[in-house]
Amino acid sequence: MDKMKLKLLYSDLKSDLDVIEKELATAVNSSSHLLNEASLHLLLAGGKRIRPVFVLLSAKFGNYSIESIKNVAVPIELIHMASLVHDDVIDDAETRRGRETVKTQWNNRVAMYTGDFLFARAIEYITVLDNTYAHEVLSHTMVELCIGEIIQIEDKHILEQNVRDYLRRIKRKTAILISASCELGAIASGADKKTIRHLKRFGYYVGMSFQIIDDILDITSTDEQLGKPAGSDLLQGNITLPVLYVKNEPTIAPLLKELLDGIISEDNKQKLLTEIRNSDAISLAKQVSNMYLQKALNEVKQLPTNSAKKSLQNIALFMSKRKF
Repeated sequence: MDKMKLKLLYSDLKSDLDVIEKELATAVNSSSHLLNEASLHLLLAGGKRIRPVFVLLSAKFGNYSIESIKNVAVPIELIHMASLVHDDVIDDAETRRGRETVKTQWNNRVAMYTGDFLFARAIEYITVLDNTYAHEVLSHTMVELCIGEIIQIEDKHILEQNVRDYLRRIKRKTAILISASCELGAIASGADKKTIRHLKRFGYYVGMSFQIIDDILDITSTDEQLGKPAGSDLLQGNITLPVLYVKNEPTIAPLLKELLDGIISEDNKQKLLTEIRNSDAISLAKQVSNMYLQKALNEVKQLPTNSAKKSLQNIALFMSKRKF
């Protein structure tokens, strides 16, 4: 239901998103039958395609042409897809969006090479755009994304971290790609520098708010709503914002230690999730998400007035208030 409501907010982009979808199917095609199957498996799992949407809406502030803009929207989504495939290997995840992951359907080696292939295709697509700065933005984004993933691995099972560590991590893990989506859409359409700057900041703030809500929902939602086991991030040792707020609570700290030591029972896993759900951690994390949301909305106010401006505002509000 949430996904359907979100699509209504950018229903006027449907025909252009269909172009992007067809182009993605072309992009994942290769001479390898196995690679084709693995890439299409992920593509057909669907998704919100929110990053391409941000590319298209940001391009509305310049000279909009879907034939040009698709060469930005496609690589952005390919990078996102590649990161998901690699994430699932790292996390040993069996399902995503209610479907088997690439690594489950095949194996880790196939999944890793599929992710590498999608990254390479992304680079190939952006070269069509005759703008070296756009190439620099995309390559920098890919570097930061990879660093963010490595830092997340390094920080797993480590409670001696603070909120600043967490915020830096999610900036690289999530916010930077959404920020690049907005920035590159504006660059590709020839928007003015001031508009590009506001859109870049908007994407960053929306990305931060989005990831915090994602981490909250990992604890508060059901398996069915998430399309994967509830609490899977925590159970894999990822210390998210709600956990940081309650890690020293007397009723939570012993259970958390059991979890991170790998000796927790199934009953205690569920008890730990329940304790966090019933604590102040969720409302505190929501406050931080709302802070970033307000910053995003302030950036929108600075943009030239057009139909895309209202859509960006509505999507930001929806993403930060969603239930799953």
